[in-house]
Amino acid sequence: MALWRASQLARGRTHVVETGYPALSAELPGGGWPLGALVDLLVRQAGIGEMRLLQPALSALGERPVALLQPPQVPNGLGLEYIGLALDRLLHVKASKTADALWSAEQILRAGSCGALIFWASHARASSLRRLHLAAQSADTLFVMVRPLAVAQDASPALLRLALRPSAEGLMVDIVKRRGPLCAEPLSIPLQPTPVLWSRHARLSRRPLAETAARSLSAEVAA
Repeated sequence: MALWRASQLARGRTHVVETGYPALSAELPGGGWPLGALVDLLVRQAGIGEMRLLQPALSALGERPVALLQPPQVPNGLGLEYIGLALDRLLHVKASKTADALWSAEQILRAGSCGALIFWASHARASSLRRLHLAAQSADTLFVMVRPLAVAQDASPALLRLALRPSAEGLMVDIVKRRGPLCAEPLSIPLQPTPVLWSRHARLSRRPLAETAARSLSAEVAA
């Protein structure tokens, strides 16, 4: 069991992956994004830079697949390749119902074959969040839920919760919850401009990313 004081950042045995942003890593328990746990990214509008924020960590995961569940629009293959996310690593999962999306997330986490799962979710009950957080503990997967900023006041089992706001340089990041003291000042995280990553009319490269429906997911994540 890892013990920590409320006045100190937790330094337990939680596995982490480097964020790629020294100012952010310095404020996170363990010095990076926790693996095998739920991470909340809270945004006023999806697509404000969450993928660019996560890109260094996704690259650090090696060749393990990255699952994109219910992204805000169609992933733009050219844009994702530009930020270093090879399309043969990406799995785009679509679900017509919230229940199917939650089921898909749990299957991906329990399978443990994906290096990361990024799940854009407008609605999720507390019981569903607890179930997913528990499923995440079965493997060293980077599990990030991108959810509305309005839920920042709601309870969450997430080990880490960050509120993201766009800025001229990239993002302003407020640490809503971490294992340690409150972080009073927002962090300014610079992000490099990139081509469009999401679009209703996305352009795909000659190697389009794998796409699967929720209820046909089992074979994909077990590969």
